[in-house]
Amino acid sequence: MFYISLLLALTLLVATLFLAPLRWKMWVATSATALVAIAASIPAISVLSGDSEMEIMRITSPFFGAETLHMDSLSALFVLIICIAGIATMLYSRGYLEHYLDKKSSAHISLHYTALVVLVASMILVVVSSGGFSFLFAWELMTIASFLLILFDAQRQQVLRAALAYLIMMHIGFVLLVAGFAGIYSACGSGNFANLAMCFSEGNTLPIFILFLLGFGMKAGLFPMHVWLPEAHPAAPSHVSAIMSGVMIKTGVYGIIRTLWYVVEPQELHTIGLIILAMGIVTGLWGVILAAVQNDAKRLLAYSSIENIGVIFIGLGISTLAHAAGNSTVATIALCGALLHTINHSFFKSLLFFGAGNIYSKMHTTLLDRFGGVAKHMPITAILFFIATVAICALPPLNGFVGEFLIYLGMLDSIREGANTIYAAAGLLALSLIGGIVVLAFTKLYSTIFLGSPRDHHVAESTEVDNLRIAAMAIPTVCIILIGLFPQFAINIIESVAEQFHPQASSILEGYVTPNLWKISLTVWMLILVITLLYVVKSRAMKKRTISQGPTWGCGFTATNIRMQYTGESFSEGLESIATSLTQNTIEGRAVGKSEIFPSSHGYNIRHKDKIDRLFAAWWMELLHIINKRIMRLRTGKINNYILFALLFLIAIFILSLFNLI
Repeated sequence: MFYISLLLALTLLVATLFLAPLRWKMWVATSATALVAIAASIPAISVLSGDSEMEIMRITSPFFGAETLHMDSLSALFVLIICIAGIATMLYSRGYLEHYLDKKSSAHISLHYTALVVLVASMILVVVSSGGFSFLFAWELMTIASFLLILFDAQRQQVLRAALAYLIMMHIGFVLLVAGFAGIYSACGSGNFANLAMCFSEGNTLPIFILFLLGFGMKAGLFPMHVWLPEAHPAAPSHVSAIMSGVMIKTGVYGIIRTLWYVVEPQELHTIGLIILAMGIVTGLWGVILAAVQNDAKRLLAYSSIENIGVIFIGLGISTLAHAAGNSTVATIALCGALLHTINHSFFKSLLFFGAGNIYSKMHTTLLDRFGGVAKHMPITAILFFIATVAICALPPLNGFVGEFLIYLGMLDSIREGANTIYAAAGLLALSLIGGIVVLAFTKLYSTIFLGSPRDHHVAESTEVDNLRIAAMAIPTVCIILIGLFPQFAINIIESVAEQFHPQASSILEGYVTPNLWKISLTVWMLILVITLLYVVKSRAMKKRTISQGPTWGCGFTATNIRMQYTGESFSEGLESIATSLTQNTIEGRAVGKSEIFPSSHGYNIRHKDKIDRLFAAWWMELLHIINKRIMRLRTGKINNYILFALLFLIAIFILSLFNLI
């Protein structure tokens, strides 16, 4: 009955969207998303407020037996993230797609909005499913919807390649998840997550956990399964990149946390914690180094998403190791840090992709060296982008600082108490390196785009985007500021999730974490007060003085020009000596030679591409090419050959049946 109702709802949505006038399609899709978000948010808020788990529906699956749709605190937390991002994305899409309405057919726009609504609904289904067939069904629905969204500009060859790479890699991950659920079913007679405890108690912990880690890690973008991310995000529309990077990849994080829930044996927990921590460190460092050398805004943001997944897994790894050692304090603090960073990343990364969409819609490029001085022409976008930049650099007083502070606090406490000292020190060193390079990467991104002088006439002709897009960007901005200013209240949201892992989490948070967060909040407000007072004093003092303006000092040059500004490549040139072994570079044009004292005009562009992409993902292109050539030989155009193929198929089925192979 559930699947029939879902099919009917999807049919109604498709019919309504395809029949609606072109400029009303967004409002129809937004209304549908709002209904889904309200229906899901009400029980989610209730559960996070202290209510027990809530059963939504019982269903019977055709393969894994009886299943349920239920909501506990972990599900509720992710439901709220999905709902907020879904509404913001829908609102943003209206202005972003405005200039496509005359270029794309009505059916094309309808399909896009259908896929967008389905993506939001399927992500909610993923996090409320008890496992088994319903989970795999929702997971596959989410993959197909996101694949269609990436294909929006399917006429571009790189978009087709990115979408196909994404689809293939997601289905490799899907096969691994099917194998994991099949393993649970064969051991326990049911494919639900709840049966993992019984399955793990029989000695199947590591094999099944590795299957789930790889399957969910493919979606999350863990190294080396991350190669689809830097290709898919530049190919997709910016609002699609926002919801995929901000929320969809977190379903992989959700799946791994859900699987970890049922591991109880300390030795196995220790081994799993080491695996998660190692993958988090490598993923974080790889992502941030590759992000810092990128010269395309959306590719930089995509690699940054990989880095932030690494940060989340560092926190999760430290928590798991502490749990194995029986250190509830460190385990709780690190888990809360990982969960809070998951929430924070969904907000500031969505805002960053929205900002990238604003500049792309005006300049029709995301190459850093085509910008410069955008802040003068798009001041609101510049301010909102700056807020997201400060947040992702984990600088106070915004939300990114709070999540990483808790992860640092967990690692420092682990070192102080002498539990897993080497592992905590490794995580501390890695997170410090990641934090430093993040500042470099986003200083480069913001300054190259928004500061300086325009490098292209499109920048000088650009204007601020429409109010609806600004309103959509205001949603994550408000969340970023509120969590940063009131972290002691933000921790209450994830307290119930921590209690499911550690029953004493509430007392740990109230006795140790919350007082520290109150101090952070008080310090932040004092800082704001001091800055405000200094600004008032300065403003009054400047009224009594004559202000003269002149050109910026140009190091002795009296006629500065845009060629004397830092480019994206020159900004991160020092780091590229480290990144050379990690990338394969594509160079267009010719760089200025060392012997050119007075260089002539040069055109120079370099693209840094992940070497893992070639080692890990490019093989399937050649494989598909070979398969396609072989299959084409079967297309003879002769009806008797096709009848022969059908006859051979029936004979094969008959032989396999005789030997009980099918």
